[in-house]
Amino acid sequence: MSAPEHLVLVEHDVEGHATGWVAADPDLPQVRVTDVAATRGDGVFETISIGSGHPQALAAHLERFARSARMLDLPEPDPTVWADAVRALADLLADHEEAWVKTVLTRGVEGQPLPTGWAYGTVSGDFRRERTDGIDVVLLDRGLRSDAATTSPWLLAGAKTLSYAVNRAAAREAARRGADDALFVSSDGLLLEGPTSTLVVRRGTELLTPPAALGILPGTTQVDLFAAAPDWGLQGRVTTLTPSDLTAADAAWLVSSVRHAAPVRSVDGVESAIDAELSAAMNGFLRRRLR
Repeated sequence: MSAPEHLVLVEHDVEGHATGWVAADPDLPQVRVTDVAATRGDGVFETISIGSGHPQALAAHLERFARSARMLDLPEPDPTVWADAVRALADLLADHEEAWVKTVLTRGVEGQPLPTGWAYGTVSGDFRRERTDGIDVVLLDRGLRSDAATTSPWLLAGAKTLSYAVNRAAAREAARRGADDALFVSSDGLLLEGPTSTLVVRRGTELLTPPAALGILPGTTQVDLFAAAPDWGLQGRVTTLTPSDLTAADAAWLVSSVRHAAPVRSVDGVESAIDAELSAAMNGFLRRRLR
């Protein structure tokens, strides 16, 4: 039996303001082939975890959605309209313990003034193995210095755009090397992020993550984990990290909205320690959070 799929289209006026949303059939064509989402990847998106009908970290996701839109000079997404659309889809997925909704905003059809927007929801995959056994990770050079977001803002480092060809290529390269996922490194040797995840490292009683100023996507899941860290006797801190810091870490995770916290069990083929107790606590917290 296939997973349920639900779709709503977010409508806009000629000035780009969202005016509301309407339900649509996900099995029917909805986006024109001349939409720049298809022809240029010119748009932004967010993926929001849904727990038994409850959107998780919704405000943070919509804030990041708006941030990405501003970086691309897209119309500002109306948080009320988009939140209402996400909640409507979440209600339809309430019978499922884990699901997700993706929000998408594009510049629209080439040569026309209206943006295109939609939100799509379905059931999450089974990530129990990744959350418990962990994942094998390889380090990949992103080919950009760690200050690229400042020196070259037109590269859109740190925006969550539909131009995901590089991210998917990194995932395929990881698979070719016999790994489950990748972790980008700047050309000047600083750890950045995964293609679809944020790095979190435990060193003693601290949880560490790289700063968004390095041109990485601010992690909503990481922020929630840092807020919960005192419950586990830990403190969160944002700091620059190098591959040697990862090697010396007591434990590390790649965290994301849908997969949650996946402990890193090896880096470039070298085994890493897994903190099974903390991994379980993190994933239990992420499954239970309601916002």
